[in-house]
Amino acid sequence: MSYVTRVLQPGERVLHDTSLHWVVFARAIAAAIICLGFVIAAASVASNQMQYLSLALWIAAAIFGLLALSAGLRAFIRRATTEFAVTDHRVIYKTGLFGRHTLEMNRSKIESVDVDQSIPGRLLGYGTVIVRGTGGSLEPIRYIADPLGFRTRITVGDYSRA
Repeated sequence: MSYVTRVLQPGERVLHDTSLHWVVFARAIAAAIICLGFVIAAASVASNQMQYLSLALWIAAAIFGLLALSAGLRAFIRRATTEFAVTDHRVIYKTGLFGRHTLEMNRSKIESVDVDQSIPGRLLGYGTVIVRGTGGSLEPIRYIADPLGFRTRITVGDYSRA
């Protein structure tokens, strides 16, 4: 059972939910590509005269392989333990596996919702949403998938009734 479904109040409906964009795996993908390059280079110089170079390339491939595995596991856990939802009453944001950080803000207390997207973010469909509540509290939510749709759901709410 997800955090959002556990904290819903009686009669409250989820209007929109989303997750982190797959771009959180970018470091793991880059490290895996570098690892693959080292593996190809090590296999191509595997002659007897270049044995030290081949060994160095295999070691570099192993290091980058471990980096890719570590970064991929960290991104997987981060993506799996992060939840975003807009209900008809609140905005709910939860992240963390062992330690937990949550934000639950009444929609009536939200003054503005800002969306920041870089050029790659616009092309791939991710960005940062900053929810500004009354009293000046800011909560940046980074690498969210479809940030414009999330912002629209916060500001407009249920389209079907609009």
